Amino acid sequence: MYKYEGLLVYQSHDTEGIIEIIDQDGVRALHFGSHARQSTMLIDKPNQLHSLYPRAMMALLLFNESPKDVLMVGLGGGTITKFFLHEFADCKIKVIEYRNSVLKIARSHFGLPLDPRLKVKIGCGGDYVSTQSKKIEEKHDVIIIDAFDQDGMADEVSSESFFDGCRTLLKDDGMLVINLWGTHKDSFKQVAWNMGRVFEWRVLFLPVRKRGNVIGFAFREKAKKPTLKQLRQKANALENQYPLEFSTFVKDFKRNNTSVLDKVFKK
Repeated sequence: MYKYEGLLVYQSHDTEGIIEIIDQDGVRALHFGSHARQSTMLIDKPNQLHSLYPRAMMALLLFNESPKDVLMVGLGGGTITKFFLHEFADCKIKVIEYRNSVLKIARSHFGLPLDPRLKVKIGCGGDYVSTQSKKIEEKHDVIIIDAFDQDGMADEVSSESFFDGCRTLLKDDGMLVINLWGTHKDSFKQVAWNMGRVFEWRVLFLPVRKRGNVIGFAFREKAKKPTLKQLRQKANALENQYPLEFSTFVKDFKRNNTSVLDKVFKK
């Protein structure tokens, strides 16, 4: 059976709706009952990042090239999680995923491995951050938020109180990375404002070229402040390690964040 211009290889329902997997031209995609792709994977290169927005999220490596402790809210097909497991042998990852059925699909159809460095908890990411920020039992280098459903981004992971909880759960030099939908102007402005207030405007936004996604980056107060020249040098070095567009990311950081550059970069 064909759907969304590709071969439907799996379909199921849970209490949240439809889950579908489509194969087309060597690419496997996860859908939640609509044409929009939630995750994609190159079938022949399952550990390589394919979609443009997770590639842009890896601009975080310009600021922390060796993350050791990552909290993720939202699993999807697990492509970002697999990238960290594959590339960073010393990195441990905790993922909060709302739908158990999504975890099962990530394991069965996207090759998410069973790995002692990875823990996946089923539950609401907003509730988890709220609860853990009161306990403060663990701190993370990086928090990654990629929590979308068929209707868009969940309110529980975009409020000011949510970002405040994330800030508490980050180490003093840690950073938050979030996938936003830039075409929803009012919602995007509100989330950007919430992030800016909590992180005292140590924020950057990276529009994903040819897509509606905008990746937000927020930094705690002791995060290192590189110069743009240093960031360009880092981008060149990273491009020798990974097939990602780090030099383009640096250019787009500079182009799209003129009002806050001095909060994140040294002159």
